Amino acid sequence: MNEPQTAAGKVLWHFTMSLDGFVAGPDHELDWMTETTFRPDLTDEYVGTTGAVLGGRDGWDRYPDAGGVYGGAWQGPVFVLTHHPEDAAPADGVTFLSCDPAEAVRIALEAAGGKNVEVLSPTIGRQLLELGLIDEIDLHIAPVLLGEGIRLYDNPGGKPIHLHRAGVDDPASAVDVRYRPVTTAKPPAGNAPE
Repeated sequence: MNEPQTAAGKVLWHFTMSLDGFVAGPDHELDWMTETTFRPDLTDEYVGTTGAVLGGRDGWDRYPDAGGVYGGAWQGPVFVLTHHPEDAAPADGVTFLSCDPAEAVRIALEAAGGKNVEVLSPTIGRQLLELGLIDEIDLHIAPVLLGEGIRLYDNPGGKPIHLHRAGVDDPASAVDVRYRPVTTAKPPAGNAPE
């Protein structure tokens, strides 16, 4: 089990991810998460440690609801990084930024008041990771294979980025997971399990 998240002014790249590395389906679809269960206190943990959210325009255009973060349990400043803030529909609690990602993080950290900034964009997260501005990557791996969609980290031709696991004795250790396919099909006649 991982250590609980703390509010320490960190920049977190935070997502629920499919086992095959997607954080959203095609067109930012998230309905695949409805069958996933999370530990009971997980939402409260992040609601209590998050001071601001930084996202991208594509995700915002698909889900334009600043009050919907953590099902409405979290309230705070939301920053949307975009090349075209002039054509964004104004929304309460949302600031549209047109600056470089490092400046967006500086603004969000200031607004977070000592709590964490959650980065909810694969593209912005990748850019911040390359700039050395991501403190932690928090992933919740859902037991589903999507096969297509929006990847957490998509950087063809880029160099591998090695990570250290937080809260374990060996920070270079692999994460061991074991899943079995959910099937409703009956085994063919004559091949019934013994």
